Amino acid sequence: MSVLVVGSIALDTVKTPVEEHADLLGGSASYAAVGASFFSPVRMVGVVGEDFPKAHVEYFASRKIDLEGLRVEPGKTFRWSGEYMWDLNTRETRSVELNVFEHFTPELPGSYVETEIVLLANIAPKLQSHVLDQVRQPRFVIADTMDLWINIANDDLRALLPRVDMLILNDSEARQFTGQTSLIKAGAAIRAMGPRFVAIKKGEHGCLLFGENEFFSCGAYPLEDIHDPTGAGDTFAGGLAGYLAAEERGNIEFAQLRRAVVFGSVLASFNVEAFSLERLRALSPADIDERYKMFRQMSQFEVLP
Repeated sequence: MSVLVVGSIALDTVKTPVEEHADLLGGSASYAAVGASFFSPVRMVGVVGEDFPKAHVEYFASRKIDLEGLRVEPGKTFRWSGEYMWDLNTRETRSVELNVFEHFTPELPGSYVETEIVLLANIAPKLQSHVLDQVRQPRFVIADTMDLWINIANDDLRALLPRVDMLILNDSEARQFTGQTSLIKAGAAIRAMGPRFVAIKKGEHGCLLFGENEFFSCGAYPLEDIHDPTGAGDTFAGGLAGYLAAEERGNIEFAQLRRAVVFGSVLASFNVEAFSLERLRALSPADIDERYKMFRQMSQFEVLP
């Protein structure tokens, strides 16, 4: 099965305490689509300007990402610039130039409307709902969100939630959205708004997965060197969605989601090891399998007498 990924495609400038790089491939759809492509075919919907490098389009194609839904509009590509502090968790946006993305309204090609796994990457919830208006009986719908939409489009986000199977957001966003300091209470509160499952990302501390009377805590893979956290959450979501698409048909249940969360975390751990998607360019299925096995081994423990 294929994964439909709808989101932003950008050119980023990223500064960390030790490095700065400009005109990097970025955007939620870019990271999510490439992450998903390690497990399943991907159909990507997004918009870029005439300045978008051909090399990036060729890279998407090399990952066997279907680009019928990629529009090239007159003007410049969406650009974002950000700076990370020493902890590489705190980030400050330095500039945003929406350009052609400002008026982006996702329209699905006819060949996309029956895609069974849908990943609504980080775009306005009204646009995410617009995508759902076009797809036909998807098997599983995942939505990602962020603090901006919680602030300026809260009603639209709440209207979206009953239409999705899973919401992904980070810990500070979960607390902001629900007003709960406890992530356990926040996860339950978000589930009560509509989605069957909720994944709360905790950065270097892993992820919490909530279902109906079911709970799973996934640790984060320990890394000595983190170069660029940009897109880690989008890569996580893409890896999760791609793994689900690779699973056999049938209802997606909590056990499958547990494994999908681990594979998403594995993909995200690779992503942060280099700027932009450079680490994913060199990644092989064998690398993923090896780290997944190490992840499982680290998660096991023996009860001492």
